[in-house]
Amino acid sequence: MIKSVCGYCGVGCGVEYESDKLSGNSSHPINKGTLCLKGASQLSSMGLDSRFTSPLIRKSIDDEFRVSSYEECISTIAAKIKSTPKERVAFYLSGQLLTEDYYIANKLAKGFIGTNSVDTNSRTCMASAVVGYKKSIGADFVPLRMNDIFSANLLILAGANTAESHVIFHNKIKKAKKDGLRVVVVDPRFTESAKSADIYLPIKVGGDIDFFNLISKRLIEEELYDKEFVKNKLNGFEALKDGLLSLKSEDMLNGCGLTNKQFEEFFSLYKESQNIITAWTMGINQSSQGVDKNLSLINTHLLSGKIFKQGNGPLSLTGQPNAMGGREVGGLSTMLGVHLGFDEQSIEKVSKFWHTKNIDNKAGVCATQMLEGDFDVLIICHTDPIYHLPNRNKNETLIKRIPLVVEINAYDNSQTSEFAHIRIPATPWGEKEGTQTNLDRTITKQQKLGKTFKNIKADWEIFMHLAQELGYKKEFDYKNPKEIFEEYQQMSKLNSYMDMSEASYDELSNKPFVWGEKIKDFLTPSKKGNLFFVQNLNLSEATTDEYPFLLLTGRTRDQWHSGTKSANVTSLMKYKALNFCEISPRDATRMSIRDGDKLIVSSIRGSLTTSALVSSSVREGEIFIPISNSDVNYLTNNLLDPESLQPDYNHSAVNIEVVYKK
Repeated sequence: MIKSVCGYCGVGCGVEYESDKLSGNSSHPINKGTLCLKGASQLSSMGLDSRFTSPLIRKSIDDEFRVSSYEECISTIAAKIKSTPKERVAFYLSGQLLTEDYYIANKLAKGFIGTNSVDTNSRTCMASAVVGYKKSIGADFVPLRMNDIFSANLLILAGANTAESHVIFHNKIKKAKKDGLRVVVVDPRFTESAKSADIYLPIKVGGDIDFFNLISKRLIEEELYDKEFVKNKLNGFEALKDGLLSLKSEDMLNGCGLTNKQFEEFFSLYKESQNIITAWTMGINQSSQGVDKNLSLINTHLLSGKIFKQGNGPLSLTGQPNAMGGREVGGLSTMLGVHLGFDEQSIEKVSKFWHTKNIDNKAGVCATQMLEGDFDVLIICHTDPIYHLPNRNKNETLIKRIPLVVEINAYDNSQTSEFAHIRIPATPWGEKEGTQTNLDRTITKQQKLGKTFKNIKADWEIFMHLAQELGYKKEFDYKNPKEIFEEYQQMSKLNSYMDMSEASYDELSNKPFVWGEKIKDFLTPSKKGNLFFVQNLNLSEATTDEYPFLLLTGRTRDQWHSGTKSANVTSLMKYKALNFCEISPRDATRMSIRDGDKLIVSSIRGSLTTSALVSSSVREGEIFIPISNSDVNYLTNNLLDPESLQPDYNHSAVNIEVVYKK
């Protein structure tokens, strides 16, 4: 029997493989043997016709690809990098990579090529949470675990549809509810998660800051905040207090779209709950004020002292299987490695560890701005920016300007491949070995379940061979992922609070390791948490007479992103279609729209075709299209949060036109 870990979402469920059968690992601390349909179907994706198996190369995107070899492709890339200024080279990575893959790519780019423009598609989902945690508690550190819900009295799900995006965690929530946990869902859309909530709050799109500010204001006005904790452990209380008391509660209620009765019902429950967890994901993060939303949410836990205590705290729900591992090794352009930045002391530490003098001292270009950057070489690994970045028409134009675009992928059906000059196949889940970190800091080893298909190389091998071709043979001489992980463990010692060195690589399949369990206090220089007064500035795109609807986006239960793997598995197509558009009954009646009618949904940036689904899940004036519709980003706007540079995916103004009546 082989024990491994699921490769889909941030929950990080353990799996077991035996006799060509995949099941949940009953001894894994996260899932205790349960799996969602996506996780259980992963074997079906390993032998898909969509697998990408042969290196391809061409001089121009107007030419046809010809079959190449790893050697030719890597040699061509290395030659181009050698003749290119380092600041014109960029790496666009992915939460689908394993930690060892991330580590080698980050070490090569930042340590030896000398470019800090190494970023990841995690920029589009978790960057606002990263900045929020760093500003408030001092580090990109999730200060509690999923199982804390079993010690909590109240769980607030804000902009998080766990029933469809984090299914096994949602099963835990349902189990905890039987033991008395109360659940409040705060979401503009009446989601699957809302159906089982004790209280559903239909918040106005973009009203999150008003909602959390209202909680904080009431805590202060009614003197329900933890006075001793605030006095001894927090900075910024007076500024927050003055700011909140200057705001009118009625204005904040209007801002979050709730009635006084709705809020009072919620706040009565809030006040009587001793242990509170607030969990959130893309509905909070993906905003032009994503960082401020995070800070307003975390403020409530700091004021009440409900942090660093069992059953309490702000729990960000990471979307991808190893987005957390990527953040840990340094896979963001705003950090160097192991949570260290580009200050002089950190550069000195890392330079000495890597035996290099090539590290630049300023942050690089992030993923959401890479296509607009002045790059000659862009290496894209296990992600599909043409599909997932907002304002797709603009991005299709921008990527054509880049002289060398390299795509490293396991599958043949990405939207970005049309714009690549070199395409290199890499091993997917089930055919590679390495580690990944789930959303609550649990590190598990991903194991090979069988032979590697057609001798395809792992990502770390591809990056290692590129490094060697660039002349760094001694610095990149690894025999296996274990050697890389153990080097990373030693590097983590450069940061005092990262204790990855205590893990045993050989035991991680059977005994996952949770890092940071000894951290029970703030990681700021003052050892105090930071409160921030923020306001809802309404920076998102507003509707107009021409574009009167607001577009919401999100996942459905059995699909992931564009359906590269899951859309080809028959058992996953029974729940919801890949392409539909939820519209409210009132809007549908007004526009004479029925289920199945073909619609053109358009924004100022582009359009797509979809099918109507009349649903009371959305309110009048709002529609929902799942991100499994690969055309959805023709509609979305490219407004970014000014600090996290994360896109504002859920606030796009659109119009609807009926083109075919069913």
